Amino acid sequence: MAKNMIVAQSGGPSPVINNTLRGIVETARQMSEIGTVYGGWHGIEGILKEELIDLSAQCSDEIALLRTTPAAGSIGTCRYKLKDWQNQDFDRIMEIFKAHNIGYFCYIGGNDSMHTAHTVAELARQRGLDIVGIGGPKTIDNDVGDSEFKLVDHTPGYGSTARYWAHYVQMANEENNGSCPADPVLVMQAMGRAIGYIPAAARLADPNRELPLQIYLAERKVHIDQIFDNVNESLKKHGRSMVVVSEGLQIDGLPIPEEFIVRDAFGHASFGSSKITVAQLLTNALNDKSKSKLLAKGAARCNVPGTEQRHSIAYASVVDLDESYYVGQKAALLAAAGEHGYMATILRTDWDNYQVKYDKAPLAEVAEKDRKFPDHWITKCGTDVTDDFVKYARPLIGDDMVSLPIINGRLRLARMKPIFASQKLPAYIPQADREKAPKK
Repeated sequence: MAKNMIVAQSGGPSPVINNTLRGIVETARQMSEIGTVYGGWHGIEGILKEELIDLSAQCSDEIALLRTTPAAGSIGTCRYKLKDWQNQDFDRIMEIFKAHNIGYFCYIGGNDSMHTAHTVAELARQRGLDIVGIGGPKTIDNDVGDSEFKLVDHTPGYGSTARYWAHYVQMANEENNGSCPADPVLVMQAMGRAIGYIPAAARLADPNRELPLQIYLAERKVHIDQIFDNVNESLKKHGRSMVVVSEGLQIDGLPIPEEFIVRDAFGHASFGSSKITVAQLLTNALNDKSKSKLLAKGAARCNVPGTEQRHSIAYASVVDLDESYYVGQKAALLAAAGEHGYMATILRTDWDNYQVKYDKAPLAEVAEKDRKFPDHWITKCGTDVTDDFVKYARPLIGDDMVSLPIINGRLRLARMKPIFASQKLPAYIPQADREKAPKK
């Protein structure tokens, strides 16, 4: 009798995460080694609560529509972290695996999710369960893998968010160029707590460097006076200035008080939920002419895109969509082949004429490890990225706009039927929701 699979998602979503899920489900359906495919309803929390949506029972048309359904609404995601002290949670997961004849555990997410996939599957094996643990990469930050790009070239989700920023900056430039007598300075904030791949993508809007564009990555701390000087130099030269900052940028002389920052269950700063943003602080400082001595009669404006950076299917890269599917397909193939302890990956095989292959990387080598933005891709002045970065990122955003199914003027999104596996175990509240971590 074929063992069943649980696939789940964790962390922030992306425009293409559902297409990785689709790749897994459609491929697993064709594999005799894999029985029913269940989805953990809202990630590991759903598994703990024994809320397992039956993906094998879903209409194939709805599964196909996952290609152009963004974010994680199909089976949900979570930010629940399994920590070492949560023994009851680990015990519960083992009980779920046994109760539902699970032989394959596939977790889609970033480096924290890869740690969960690795930890859970290894524990299951230690306890005598025949579990194959597989990871499916997802992060718009592009921070899973290694900085040499030998394990992972890029992660699904990044190409679409990069495309979003390439178009966003182009459109913002049209307004800034037209309204610069009144609004000469525009500050835009991009996602990216500690890594600069997303703000760096702003350069894709202007690869020939014709716009008055400055880019400040989280990797390079900067002093507020230096930003003042850079903006005023642009105002003297161009009559306007556009500034892209990472949400995690540290500005000496303009710090964000720690008490204003909201943190998630993983301890990561959640800038979209915090009381103030670096972009707003910078805009306020620029408009304080006693400090900035802004060389323009107008004011600085501030744009802070929110979660649309990670769920805007209208700006999704068709390259990203295709690759996200094949990564999911690779994950299912690895599972069926019993390739325990790996994450499906994308590797670039040709830098001059973009080509990739789908491979695997050990979960232990990507779990809870952050890829760094290469220092040599940041210009010496610290306000831009190099042509080497443009060469790396340009193929990922593709050339065509995605075609979306529309009915009566509205997007036709995938809708899973609420068909859940029968619950065989007593009700359970996740341990971290009812207990505090023990003091060390």
